[in-house]
Amino acid sequence: MRSATAALLLIPIACSEPAPGDVTPGDTTVPASQGITANNAFFYYSDVEAAAAFYTETLGVRMVADYGFAKILQIGETSFLTLVDEERGMHSSEEPKTVALALITDQLDEWWEYVSEREIPLRSGYTPREGSAHDGFVAIDPEGYLLEFERFNPHEEYELFVPLLDEAPTLPVSGDPAARTEGLGFKATVLWLYYRDIPAMQRFFEDQFGLDMLVDQGLAQIYQTSGTGYIGLVDETRGMHRFTEDKAVTVSFLTDDLSAWMEHARAGAFELRSDSIETGNPRYRAFVGYDPEGYYLEFDTFLDHPDNEALLAAIASGR
Repeated sequence: MRSATAALLLIPIACSEPAPGDVTPGDTTVPASQGITANNAFFYYSDVEAAAAFYTETLGVRMVADYGFAKILQIGETSFLTLVDEERGMHSSEEPKTVALALITDQLDEWWEYVSEREIPLRSGYTPREGSAHDGFVAIDPEGYLLEFERFNPHEEYELFVPLLDEAPTLPVSGDPAARTEGLGFKATVLWLYYRDIPAMQRFFEDQFGLDMLVDQGLAQIYQTSGTGYIGLVDETRGMHRFTEDKAVTVSFLTDDLSAWMEHARAGAFELRSDSIETGNPRYRAFVGYDPEGYYLEFDTFLDHPDNEALLAAIASGR
């Protein structure tokens, strides 16, 4: 809900107190190189500890920061997911989960075997097809978020995309080595977002974020926002979700250029939730805005703090 009384969760990302940026008020220039160092997304839970156990113990994803009410996981080199206790977040777990997270891997057969053995709930099974542009299956996390395990195959549709994935290292999952295939992991993520007006959203991300379309699937378009982090714009009439006003997700971008992005937003790039950078927490600096169809956009910088030691190391490793 876009309520001024809603509890703010401004957690995510970076390194130092924001310094004045090169962008001045009224300047609509996108920060250099988009100024985005990593992708993140916030999912919201009634039982965040159970959600954390699923991701870290069942899937083996590495937790790089634990704030108690929020757990930050690293999926790819520059791909993160934050699990949030709804009591402390900007969204409720009861809001529609109008989002899907694609976990990109070239070990799809091994992941299918692993997920099947553990009887993780599924929305769709694995039926690979000869010559298909991509293959995958969709699992459901403990509170209903969709996780799409996906492999993009060599295909003319992905002539720009697949080489980037080939270059990306597989970030191995952790946990009990005896319980999972050695080296099993993920290369990247695509955060699928569901829209009514795709052409307008394409213009928004291209004009205000300075992005170039990487993939056009017809029903969806993919843009790269960091080394292993991608966003996908999905036509709501053809995707796994329909458009909803409220959405139990915040789209987060880690940046070293926080003040520049704030001035870019103030100049009219997108609507702000609050016209200031949150500076009251010793772990992070952040601010929140909205995209044209209501997804929360959070820009984060994490500070040098004992709770962020592993997180900052993970961010640094992806540079």
